[in-house]
Amino acid sequence: MSTLTPSADPHPTGPVDVSTVDARIGPRAQLRHIGALVRRNLLWIRKDPESMFDAVLMPIVLTLLFVFVFGGAIAGADRRDEYVSYVVPGLMAMMGLNLAMGVGTGFNQDFQTGVMDRFRSLPIARSSVLIAKIVVEVGRMLVATAILLAVGFSLGLSVSNVPGMFLAIALATLFGTSLMWIFITMGVVMNSAQAIQSMGFLVLMPLQFGSSIFAPPESMPGWLRTFTDYNPLSALADASRGLMTGGAVARDVAMTLGWTVGLTVLVAPVAIHKFRTKS
Repeated sequence: MSTLTPSADPHPTGPVDVSTVDARIGPRAQLRHIGALVRRNLLWIRKDPESMFDAVLMPIVLTLLFVFVFGGAIAGADRRDEYVSYVVPGLMAMMGLNLAMGVGTGFNQDFQTGVMDRFRSLPIARSSVLIAKIVVEVGRMLVATAILLAVGFSLGLSVSNVPGMFLAIALATLFGTSLMWIFITMGVVMNSAQAIQSMGFLVLMPLQFGSSIFAPPESMPGWLRTFTDYNPLSALADASRGLMTGGAVARDVAMTLGWTVGLTVLVAPVAIHKFRTKS
């Protein structure tokens, strides 16, 4: 009588061993996974075009609001054109911060609906899911920036250095990408999208208004001026202005790149780890 030995199940139904899967996925396979997930996210935007409203409408509303409501009070009614050239580079910095918060809330909603559980059950590198999300959000950020500049030009924005303008866009995009890792981490560890929004606004408001985005910091009290000097949004706004209209930019560009690299190096591994181990 023969003895039957059980064979390994070719289609296991249990949880995928994360460390084993990630270890055997090469760079080319990971790029394919990222491409497939980017396509999935783009198809979702096509199915739900309302998800682009923030990227399309926010730059229009913010530019009109600050130019026509605050521009006259800050720069004077007869110098509104000068204020456009001042505030639009600052709004480029603000745009990345606001859209980055949307990454965290969307990521959290994907967890709540079970989409992320499905992704984590597949034999793909866990970082592919995060990178694909960031790639799509960078695309949304570039759309928002293009609309912001278009509105700015229609209101009298003056750019004396066109190559510098593209460098400013690249700098703002890099910094916005580093911020996305923070909000992705929040999307993983926090329980709801509402909690992420509440925490995000507590951080966003001081960073945005305690900066040189909307007004020169010379009139601020000393303690706030000190905060503004080390605020990464101030560095990015001043660097963007210098690149677009001329002026000294070395310190502000170096400071922005330092914040970008530092945030990415510190937070990206945490985001990937939390995503891998979330139960």
